[in-house]
Amino acid sequence: MAFKLTIHTLVCVFIAARSASAFSSNAPAVTKAEVRRRHEWQPGVEIELPNFELLFDRIQMASPLAKLVMDGNSRGGGFHSIDDSRHFPQLRWKKIERNEQKTVHRIDKLDSFQNVKTPLLRFRSTLKGPCIGEMFSHFIMDLEERKKWDDQIAYQEELYPIEDVALVDRITGDVDKFGRCVRVGVGYVQTKQGIISPREQLILGGHQEFKDGSTILWGTEMEEYHNHLLPPGQRHTRAKSHLFAATLAPTGPNSFDVEYLLQMDVGGGIPNFMTTPAITDVVKKLFNHAKEYFEGEDVEVFLKTKEEESCLKSDLELMNRAESDFSVSVVDETLGSHPHHIALKDSESILFTP
Repeated sequence: MAFKLTIHTLVCVFIAARSASAFSSNAPAVTKAEVRRRHEWQPGVEIELPNFELLFDRIQMASPLAKLVMDGNSRGGGFHSIDDSRHFPQLRWKKIERNEQKTVHRIDKLDSFQNVKTPLLRFRSTLKGPCIGEMFSHFIMDLEERKKWDDQIAYQEELYPIEDVALVDRITGDVDKFGRCVRVGVGYVQTKQGIISPREQLILGGHQEFKDGSTILWGTEMEEYHNHLLPPGQRHTRAKSHLFAATLAPTGPNSFDVEYLLQMDVGGGIPNFMTTPAITDVVKKLFNHAKEYFEGEDVEVFLKTKEEESCLKSDLELMNRAESDFSVSVVDETLGSHPHHIALKDSESILFTP
């Protein structure tokens, strides 16, 4: 497939009304966002955003750590600040595993959630190392990185990255509560042929960062009426992540807690009692990979690279600002009232603006 990295497609973005799926095809268009066009088969498309208030209400209901972060009460406490007995006690969580010595030290399950009869799994882990949400997201979003822990992954790509990430901030209207969006888009995932046939997913996901250093990664499956967004090629049985969220909250300068939610229907009518152990095993592999990374030397290389990129960006901004200031001073201070000078002044945007 030919890639078009510099072409942009104007995409209408919708705000969904409250519904069981957090999407609604009847909601009116309220704004537009630029989405990077990556393939020739991507003409103008419409991307529907979920009802963020509804989506994050669900995440907070199932994830006490997410609620702690969104309420502004994390402050290094992490899981130690949570009283599970008082957090939506009407939810009947079942214990799957508890072992403080393991990387994933707690796994709980709801048999159904939000009227969807697919188990919601909740994983808890405490990791050593700096709390870097971007890197944790990279483990999930980058194909080569994901191959290191997910044996079944065949293909993965962010098909529709939304350029104007601040759009989400304008929609939520409360950066303190919902965090600042640093990434959002629609991704495609396809698994290999194994014991079961290949599966495919079309997921809208995003990355929210908070002032205290916490991160919430979120995702929800696109509906059937979004199938026109699927890439060309053979279609496979659709798996659906009804809800995904990963909350990372720092508990110190070199440690953080992670609470990971996943409500996935693998499709094909396979019973949940058969799929739940397989899903649990894959998520454990993700956390083992994360543990190895955050405790190793690669994280220091990543931090150094980010620091260098930040310094370079700051230097470029200073250079651009200096050039802009210079152009204004040349026009305003050295040119007189001669008609030729006035003409130059009128053409400032062409001649002097970088």
